[in-house]
Amino acid sequence: MIHVRVDDDIRDEASSVLGSFGLSVSDAVRMFLHRVVVSQSFPLELKVPNETTRAALAEAREIRKASRARFATPDELFADLDGKKVSSAGKQLEKAKRR
Repeated sequence: MIHVRVDDDIRDEASSVLGSFGLSVSDAVRMFLHRVVVSQSFPLELKVPNETTRAALAEAREIRKASRARFATPDELFADLDGKKVSSAGKQLEKAKRR
């Protein structure tokens, strides 16, 4: 466990910014230390995502929560949308991927 002394105002502001990424201060510190070890350098810069990116991230989180169908191939997706079985070409592609 690491204890870090940080000014309350800085901690609160950092917590707010990190919250916009969906991270806690502890999450950010763990990520920072992991990147230092992996890259053997100072980690990359993070920026607040724009409105479009935030909306896409929120949508992705909702999709994951809803446990909607997931597909291994485009053919499976289209088959589900069309209510048809997966084409033999899609099955052959899946077999080739497994090899």
